[in-house]
Amino acid sequence: MFSMVINNGFVVDGTNRKGFYGNIGIEDGKIKAISKEQLQGKKVIDATGKIVAPGFIDPHGHVDGHEYAGELSACQGITTTIGGNCGLSPIAMNSFFEHQDSIGFPIHQAELVGHSFSLRKEVGIINEHAKATNKQIEEMARLAEIALKEGACGISFGLDYAPGSSIDEIKELVKVCSFYNKVCPIHSRLVTERDMNSLYELFSIAKETNATFLLSHFVYQYSASGIHMALRLVDKARENGLRMHMDSGMYTSWATYAGTATFEERSLKTNDLRLENIIVASGPYFGKRLNKELYYIMRNEYPQESLIYEEGTKEDVYACLKKSYCMPSTDIGAYKKGEGHPQIAGTFPKYIKEMVIDNKFLSIEECIYKGTKMPANLFGIKNKGTIEEGMDGDIIIFDLNRIEDKAKFPNEGYPDEKPVGMDYVIVNGQCVVENSVFTGSRSGRCIKLR
Repeated sequence: MFSMVINNGFVVDGTNRKGFYGNIGIEDGKIKAISKEQLQGKKVIDATGKIVAPGFIDPHGHVDGHEYAGELSACQGITTTIGGNCGLSPIAMNSFFEHQDSIGFPIHQAELVGHSFSLRKEVGIINEHAKATNKQIEEMARLAEIALKEGACGISFGLDYAPGSSIDEIKELVKVCSFYNKVCPIHSRLVTERDMNSLYELFSIAKETNATFLLSHFVYQYSASGIHMALRLVDKARENGLRMHMDSGMYTSWATYAGTATFEERSLKTNDLRLENIIVASGPYFGKRLNKELYYIMRNEYPQESLIYEEGTKEDVYACLKKSYCMPSTDIGAYKKGEGHPQIAGTFPKYIKEMVIDNKFLSIEECIYKGTKMPANLFGIKNKGTIEEGMDGDIIIFDLNRIEDKAKFPNEGYPDEKPVGMDYVIVNGQCVVENSVFTGSRSGRCIKLR
């Protein structure tokens, strides 16, 4: 008898092979049996009429131990998150891992070490427009190497947030990551929203370093400048042997902190970013559209609050996620309840509904593969991403006929409203979501990739 069994479900195992009806036995947090015969267990979940799949692996998040972000991730079917993106992360990885594992967490966490906020600050660079000295570059490389040895899964960059970063600075850190055969997720520069210079920069660095790049939240970066041109360039780079991968979300309107370089007056003018297209996503002015007065208030008094810029079309979203090398991501961050961007609660249910059900761009098998085994393979996460005997017991059960995101933009409703149809989320053999209700289970663990 198993500690948990899932009977009568349609299993989509994450391998991109055709789904099948089967039953799953879980013991000691592991998948111990997959059978055509019904199994016996102490806890029995009847998955009749439901999809049973590996838990999603979110390749681009900012959960970083924040409790509510972990809960919202779990409720949309994420069982593993990659944190520390966009250059913002813990530096002391061992301390982060030890603390998180001592208290537990709703989902598993792998962590990147971040360049553009965290490492630069650690070596004394306060001005985002400042170039690092050779000594500072050497120190950042040393700290990054320590973090990778302690189990960080790569080095992340948020070049938009550190416009002073030189090519040499970026290149030296990328070389460290490449030496350890780990991934560099990169939020590209905002040179202007109307050109592709930021992509050419990354191609040049990738060619010289032979690094593996993950182009972060691609639709956010290139919807304004022409997503199809950007995708053609990435296609060509891959054809030429560059190791380019991509993550992208289900929204085109993007969010970041009010005080970042992205929202400097010079950047607004250069990129034709209009104040009336900006909505406050957190803080006392939540849901308000910016005017000149509110812009200065947010920049000067509330630089750590989040703003959303409205742009792009659904077709941009779909064009990215139809690419064979693109995986879905949330860009989830830490918000207070009732605040934020709908990506924090709605991304993966929206991905299933729009890409599989509404538009039939993907089969259910391909949809699951792109959100599970694909990121597991990219980051080298073993024992996750597929439903096979011996793999970790990280499983989701959802109703394909009911799955739907409910989260809204701040001016329309609640950004953190949880989805419907995601019935069970199982992490390490424990129900974190049961009958669509968050249980508070803390069975998630840190993933150290040494």
